[in-house]
Amino acid sequence: MTKITLGVCFAVATLSAQPTPDREMLTKIRTEGLERSQVRPVFDYLTIDIGPRLTASPAHKRAAQWTRDRLASYGLSNAHLEPWKFGRGWELKKLTFEMIEPRYLPLIAYADGWSAPTAGEIAASPVLAAGKSPEEIASMAASIKGAIVLTQPMMTAFIRKDRPQPSDEHYEPMSAAYATSVGARRPAPGEETPQQRGQRMAAAFKAAGAGVLVRPSAGEHGTVFVTGRDGGPGAVPSVTIAGEQYNMILRYLERNIPVRLRVNVQSQFYDEDAGNAYNVVAELPGSDPALRDEVVMIGGHLDSWHTGVGASDNADGATTVMEAMRILKAVGAEPRRTIRIGLWGGEEQGLLGSRAYVRDHFADVDTMALKPEHAKLAAYFNSDNGTGRVRGVWLQGNLAARPIFEQWMAPLRDLGVTILGPRSVAATDHVSFDNAGLPAFQFLVDRLEYNARTHHSNMDTFDRVQREDMVQQATVAAVFAYDAAMRDEKLPRKALPAPQRGRGTAGQ
Repeated sequence: MTKITLGVCFAVATLSAQPTPDREMLTKIRTEGLERSQVRPVFDYLTIDIGPRLTASPAHKRAAQWTRDRLASYGLSNAHLEPWKFGRGWELKKLTFEMIEPRYLPLIAYADGWSAPTAGEIAASPVLAAGKSPEEIASMAASIKGAIVLTQPMMTAFIRKDRPQPSDEHYEPMSAAYATSVGARRPAPGEETPQQRGQRMAAAFKAAGAGVLVRPSAGEHGTVFVTGRDGGPGAVPSVTIAGEQYNMILRYLERNIPVRLRVNVQSQFYDEDAGNAYNVVAELPGSDPALRDEVVMIGGHLDSWHTGVGASDNADGATTVMEAMRILKAVGAEPRRTIRIGLWGGEEQGLLGSRAYVRDHFADVDTMALKPEHAKLAAYFNSDNGTGRVRGVWLQGNLAARPIFEQWMAPLRDLGVTILGPRSVAATDHVSFDNAGLPAFQFLVDRLEYNARTHHSNMDTFDRVQREDMVQQATVAAVFAYDAAMRDEKLPRKALPAPQRGRGTAGQ
């Protein structure tokens, strides 16, 4: 059974019903993309010159301005920034995390995003509060005040392998194990959610006056997965430490061996820019008078977390879609529809940038009040999920798109593009469009060390990304954008979803 047979199980329409792609233009796109790629200078600048790009930080703003100017240099039209209100920006200025007794050892640790600074340096024996309830934390206030607090039990559930790879011969596209986001069990009526409990715990530690909260990472071999959120004024500083070293500290405590740690977190908040973050937008105008007001979009998020350099999440994806636009301009493509790129901010905090763009241009998903542009979006394709070749497309349950994509993929089979996964996947920016009833898709890629090593971690670095994978990704993205822009019809749509007010939206 071939990969494409594995990936598609539904007969919705026939290939013969679809127009034949422009083979001459597709050849030009492949030649430009594969033989004259410009992915390296873009990827280098984002990961080396700028580095991590936490939303609303000075580095993220630099990245937005630079990518806008780079897109304009390709000759694209209307390259601009679209600001949206985010909240406080944040930047880590200094971190010290050391064990000083029973012996000296520098520890692998990172301040969580938006961590408050500590009140100077704290050198003290840690207090173990693992497994305590908010009420028990309150009763421990005397020992917790100003203390280094270990918040979790010993780490045993280390992440030791990635999700299945699409290129594996035994890969099953319908397997939930590969979905971008696999939902947790829904809480029973009246049951406290993990988020609600986390909020109560944070409030209890704040009320007790904790000096700094410490938790272990589930990563192995010094891999530290770090995210974070703004807890507002007065929030307790928080740090994530390598799981093996966290366990070492707990083992000392179990044996009643005195331990002393030294911690110093210095961070800075930014709110002078009214809390704005930025999306970057540019376009290649359509040429058909009847269709040029319609739009095909490709995009990916420009923001990242702060401990690595945001290489596989998502400098490579941003580079990919920027290169796709460069390719189309360089080969003189004259798409019937306008092709537009969107580089989003705030993806890591819940798809906030793409959600703001959809709200401003297409629909308010809370009420499903549609804007005129809603009818004009032909398709959206997203690039995220790390380094690795594009193997196909997640159909997002839009099975009517299957025969169309099969035909577009046929000239790309030699590049390894063979799979159509029927399922819906979540937790990246195509969801913002899908929630508004728009035809939106995530490219299906091999996840090379993504879940076990680089995703939201200190190992999301330059060396983990394969240049040739970006070359292939960009070429495939350019072909899909061009084919979508040349069709007589927009891509098929699913039924318009119900308003989301009161039931939340998909995010990370």
